[in-house]
Amino acid sequence: MAVVKKYEIWKDIVFRHGPEKLREFPGFHDEKLKGKREGQRSSRLSLRYRVIYSVEQDIITVFVLEITPHNY
Repeated sequence: MAVVKKYEIWKDIVFRHGPEKLREFPGFHDEKLKGKREGQRSSRLSLRYRVIYSVEQDIITVFVLEITPHNY
C-alpha cells in the first residue's frame, strides 16, 4: 500500500533529521493546523491520507496522533 510506504519514509526523515526537515519535501505539504487542532501539524501521505502529529520541543519527541483520511 502506497500510504504505508510513504509513512515509513516520513518516519525515517523524522527519526534521522527531525520533523523540521519535512518542510523541505513539498510532497508532504507539512503544515501547522488551526482551530481545534492548534499546536498540531499535518503531513500529506497521499491525496486522501494525512498524518497528524505534535512535537514536544524540550525532548524533540514526535507524537503521531492519527493517520486519517482528509475530508474535503
